[in-house]
Amino acid sequence: MKRIKLVMLLVMGGLVSACANTNVASRNAPFDSAPLNAGPGAAYLSLLTDVSVENITVRVPRSLKVSEANRYLPAGDIVWREDPIGDRHAQVAQIFHDALTRGTEALDGKLPVALDVEVSRFHALTEKARYTTGGVHNITFTLTLRDAETGAALSDPRFIRADLDAFGGQQALAAEARGLTQKVRISNHLAEVIRQELTTEEGFQNPRLGLIQAMNQI
Repeated sequence: MKRIKLVMLLVMGGLVSACANTNVASRNAPFDSAPLNAGPGAAYLSLLTDVSVENITVRVPRSLKVSEANRYLPAGDIVWREDPIGDRHAQVAQIFHDALTRGTEALDGKLPVALDVEVSRFHALTEKARYTTGGVHNITFTLTLRDAETGAALSDPRFIRADLDAFGGQQALAAEARGLTQKVRISNHLAEVIRQELTTEEGFQNPRLGLIQAMNQI
């Protein structure tokens, strides 16, 4: 069955990739405009350059499956290796919190907001993929903007795909020699993702990374 699935994926790869890209507009759609007195659940602004982030809450649900299996393609919701074996949910939450804090620290607008983030997928590379084929860091999360004082929602929940090309083989070794570990690259990437989400009308646009990206999203 695994061989059949792989053949089908290879045949349908182009179609799947195309379908994935048509979803970007809906899944990574920008926040809609709304007046300042819009109630909870309404989007706040189309451009969010007038905010300052006062608080960040990151949830990594315990229902997300952690995989420690050393295989080429991820077998769970969370695949993480660059911290010691332990509470992977907490490790991923810390990575997100630190990265989003860095990505929003330059925002000094008049409206204090809180970021409410729930992670749904975090795929780094296993050892096998890291030192051979490389792949894609599949990362997804839902973002809701809230009033920093009252906690009232200022936006509808927004589902964000934030995938990143993952180095493998000699490219991975060369990157590590320069200090660009998976954690560093993913953290830098998430900082830029949240910056774009909060300062550009279109928000972060998930890149097209080919068949492996599409396979990981199944």
